[in-house]
Parts: sequence; structure tokens; C-alpha cells
Amino acid sequence: MLLSLAQDHAFELARSLMTCVILFETGCAYGVMPARDYDGDASRIVCEYDPFEL
Repeated sequence: MLLSLAQDHAFELARSLMTCVILFETGCAYGVMPARDYDGDASRIVCEYDPFEL
């Protein structure tokens, strides 16, 4: 997934679920998940989306 596409999905997910989500890098791809569920390496986090600050 391209970074720009992952950013769009992360933003929309945060807004629709009204929860903080994390955009993280996994090698050559990107993933998005709720921030409370992320227990991976903090250096892999690209951005955190907080719908209450947007």
C-alpha cells in the first residue's frame, strides 16, 4: 500500500471510529490499527491520528 493511500485510510478510520489510530511501517508496506492495540516497535510508527484533535 502506498503511504498516501495508507494515510487517507488512517484518517478516515480515526474519524469513523472516533478513536486514535496508528499508521505504522512493516518493511515495505504500511498498516493501520487502533492505537490501544499496537504493541510493536515505537520506531515503526509513522503517524498517530487522533480524531479529537483533527
